[in-house]
Amino acid sequence: MVDVRRVTLPGVGVLHSFTTGDGSEIAVVAHRTGSSDLVSRPAGAHSHGHDEGATTVRLDEDEARTLADLLGGTRIVESITELDELPGVPIDWVTVEADDAIAGRTVGELPAASGVVLVAVVRDDHAHPSPAADFVIAPGDTLVVVGPRPGIESVFRAVHRGDAHPLDAEA
Repeated sequence: MVDVRRVTLPGVGVLHSFTTGDGSEIAVVAHRTGSSDLVSRPAGAHSHGHDEGATTVRLDEDEARTLADLLGGTRIVESITELDELPGVPIDWVTVEADDAIAGRTVGELPAASGVVLVAVVRDDHAHPSPAADFVIAPGDTLVVVGPRPGIESVFRAVHRGDAHPLDAEA
């Protein structure tokens, strides 16, 4: 039997992970928003203190169900419904890739959206709550934000594409 680790990520969702026979790690982050991140990390990458070679794929609800069906179902059923969600305060996160517009830039350069607040930057296994404007965002960092859903989506588009005014992107 495979040992599945479950970690509640307050405001984000639930992380389930396990280690394969060859030492690779497979993880699924089930976000409260319904999307899921499928993460695979090769054997030895985590023990060296970095995520070199890690791959992350964001799946919407339908894609996650399809993958589960293809894999023969899942033993973990809708566990994120157990989490208490703050009404009207969506929280989500995005992992910064090397080719994202914000990579290598400071928090102060992150485009603002009305009501959206950067709560923390997670780097490796350490959270940097309320980082200062001069904090440099690196590839692999996870930005945790809170605010209205349209604003969060706009900021995330700006993180990837570099839109100067994320809320104007939908106009």
